[in-house]
Amino acid sequence: MKEHDNFKKQIRSIYNVLLVSCIMIFLVGILFVAYMVSPSSFSFNTDGPDTELVTLPLEDEEDDWDKIEDGIHIRTGLKDAEGLMVVVNNCTNCHSADLVIQNRMDREMWIETIRWMQETQNLWDLGKNEDIIINYLVTNYPSINKGRRENLSGIEWYTLNE
Repeated sequence: MKEHDNFKKQIRSIYNVLLVSCIMIFLVGILFVAYMVSPSSFSFNTDGPDTELVTLPLEDEEDDWDKIEDGIHIRTGLKDAEGLMVVVNNCTNCHSADLVIQNRMDREMWIETIRWMQETQNLWDLGKNEDIIINYLVTNYPSINKGRRENLSGIEWYTLNE
């Protein structure tokens, strides 16, 4: 009977250690998530109440977040034109703007691509924004008939020595 009581005590001790460990991991996880969401709220000023903290801006908090330079939206690389922000707000939530830029299509192909994303990738109903997005894409990134390949340009050719 004494062995049985000792075994129960050991099991209870292991259970308590595991329980405390799980609670600690859970609390550390919560702190980690809170820090990732708002790192600026975790300022540990140990120099006293009169010490001023200097907070450096995060890269995504720059003033020129939606800056346009030479007709290009700096953050995404998309052309500045009517419907730009509708495209940015609807398309770059799920994928890079580079994916939009490299896929030049005509109106029917863009519509087909949107339907595919809605059916297989959980894209929401774009409503009135769909026409704005398609018009922007067709106007600024139309399909290009390249043939087999584009002509080479801007290459400095040299002669091979035999």
